[in-house]
Amino acid sequence: MAERYDVAIIGSGPGGYVAGIRAGQLGLKAVVIERESSLGGVCLNWGCIPTKALIKNAEMVNFLQRKAEEFGITAMNPVISWSKAVDRSGKVVSRMNRGVAGLLKKNNCAVIQGTARFTGPHSLAVVGPDGAEQVVEAEHIIIGTGSRSRLLPGMQADGVRILTSRHAIRLDAVPERLLVMGAGAVGMEFAYVYRAYGAEVTVIEMLDRVLPLEDVEAGELVKKSFERAGIDVRTSTKVAGIEVTDAGVRLTVEPAAGGAAELLEGDQVLVAIGRVPNTENLGLEAVGIATERGFVKVDAELRSSLPHVYAIGDVAGAPMLAHKASHEGVQAVEHIAGLPTHAVDASFIPNCTYCQPQVASIGHTEAKARELGYEVKVSKFPFVGIGKAVAIGETEGWVKIISDARYGEILGATIVGPEATEIIHELVLARTAELTAEELAGMVHAHPTLSEAIHEAALGVNGLPLHM
Repeated sequence: MAERYDVAIIGSGPGGYVAGIRAGQLGLKAVVIERESSLGGVCLNWGCIPTKALIKNAEMVNFLQRKAEEFGITAMNPVISWSKAVDRSGKVVSRMNRGVAGLLKKNNCAVIQGTARFTGPHSLAVVGPDGAEQVVEAEHIIIGTGSRSRLLPGMQADGVRILTSRHAIRLDAVPERLLVMGAGAVGMEFAYVYRAYGAEVTVIEMLDRVLPLEDVEAGELVKKSFERAGIDVRTSTKVAGIEVTDAGVRLTVEPAAGGAAELLEGDQVLVAIGRVPNTENLGLEAVGIATERGFVKVDAELRSSLPHVYAIGDVAGAPMLAHKASHEGVQAVEHIAGLPTHAVDASFIPNCTYCQPQVASIGHTEAKARELGYEVKVSKFPFVGIGKAVAIGETEGWVKIISDARYGEILGATIVGPEATEIIHELVLARTAELTAEELAGMVHAHPTLSEAIHEAALGVNGLPLHM
């Protein structure tokens, strides 16, 4: 006999498990269905969390090798273990897994391990690890099945020579030569980590800059920093062919604008050219749920073409970010419960890249603001003018604020440099609250802090920075 729920959630990623928690808080009978043995989705198990653990390790390795003497620390022949770094990241993941399970249990949200597919508008068949099938019926269903790495046509990721991020997070050993296809956040973060552990890294990007979704100047600064660290960065370069050999992999690359081809050889290649939604084999077509390029088409309240079926996170479209998924999980459940909801414009969602130097942004880039027809004022303040940055030896980078010249509204901001992904939230709040740069400049910022760079950039919108 089918178990009946108020809401069934397919997928336990940062959108799905948060939806389950919120449903329980609101007194709804809820279930999360997860095909993997661990809760948390790609973000917790194979992405956001373990990569940040490895990045922290990489930062410490770089400190020992490049900066320790500056701080009066002499490290004689330090033992640097990749396997222990991977083991530490795994322990972090396990701890978080237990935390998610505990939160769902605390909020009376059931969990079923298995692969779900629609068998009717309100019913799901769930096949468990043992092959047994059970039926779940729900008044409302939320699709939060996430995404996977995009591959080139005909390419197969074997985890040995051709890697996705899922493989790269658990490699047994650091390759001597690593080729990275794609200079977005994922590609750049792994390039940073593996270079710190001694790999010879080459990054190949088809577009004309790294981190192509970010401010042009931000990409230029990160590229130069990577090149100083010994990473070979090839922008405006496309991969025309890939061959697995006995010794490794061979990429045929050529200029994006056309030109002579070149062979690049490596032990392994990491493919980081984007992600595709996991919507196959869900039975969406059978129940009339409309999709576009694999994404579930949703309205402002995240409802699909079947109004009682919602889609959240990556399957609902860009931006494909964990924090966007979590917000949408709450939004969907609160809409189901009849509560007022808070839909978010994508331009109010922060983007973060965690390599060093870090990059974080909110709203429109300078180029995008001008393209949209705004007359803008732009202010950029370097961390070298901030006492805290000098004190901690992290002066690379800056804060840039783009303001509407007419009304003073903050249209966007980018931070490149120390703790950018943490201090961006002052600017997220300012943009969300519709503060002007002048109002931001009027705030008293603690000294010495890195956030003073935001204060100085806000002062600079009207040409009044104090420390430049």
